Amino acid sequence: MQPLVLLPGLRCDAHLWHAVAAGLSDLAAPTIPNLTLDDTITDMAKRVLVSAPARFALAGLSMGGYVALEIMRQAPERVTHLALLDTSARPDTEERKTARRAEMALVVQGKASLVSRTSLPNLLAAHHVGGPVGDAVHDMAMRVGDAAYYRQQEAIMGRADSRPHLAGIKVPTLVGVGAEDRLTPPELAEEMAAAIPDAEMVVFPEAGHVSTLENPLAVIEAMRAWLAR
Repeated sequence: MQPLVLLPGLRCDAHLWHAVAAGLSDLAAPTIPNLTLDDTITDMAKRVLVSAPARFALAGLSMGGYVALEIMRQAPERVTHLALLDTSARPDTEERKTARRAEMALVVQGKASLVSRTSLPNLLAAHHVGGPVGDAVHDMAMRVGDAAYYRQQEAIMGRADSRPHLAGIKVPTLVGVGAEDRLTPPELAEEMAAAIPDAEMVVFPEAGHVSTLENPLAVIEAMRAWLAR
């Protein structure tokens, strides 16, 4: 059984990966680390490595992808396969940092629920915003809580530019993205896939930025093929 580490995104917990983990359970033994405790991507990666198996397949979505790329810098010899979903190798732009700080200011004012709900149209394909997927994403954000949200946002804003390191990735790599992802759109996935040797890129239909909840069957299919490489 292949050890598999699944890394959640901003304001997400293990529920982000629950359907995918179940769909891979005959091939892999998944674990889902807690990424709410640190305020740098470097420290998140260090914490994951302390508890991870000696060798493991690694998948991260959004912020989890930033952590996965940092793990590839810190301990590439421990990773057998890499999957980068709905993420980017680029650092935050100043414009994006400004938007994050504006959201953080609203959360400080006690408007965490409002921030979560108003972010859904950017996170999800339009037909998921008002339904069960939108509710699940909102519920995760509320469970993660404000203090962890601040830490995670600081970590994301301070993340490194991973583009110079992509050519050095030497393991089977899947780059996946929702067809309707507005936050890390398909062209950013294409950039990573072009730079990583022998990477495979898959576009998930009817999904935005949270593909593991929006179209888990497509993600499972892609990840099963990836784990078989």
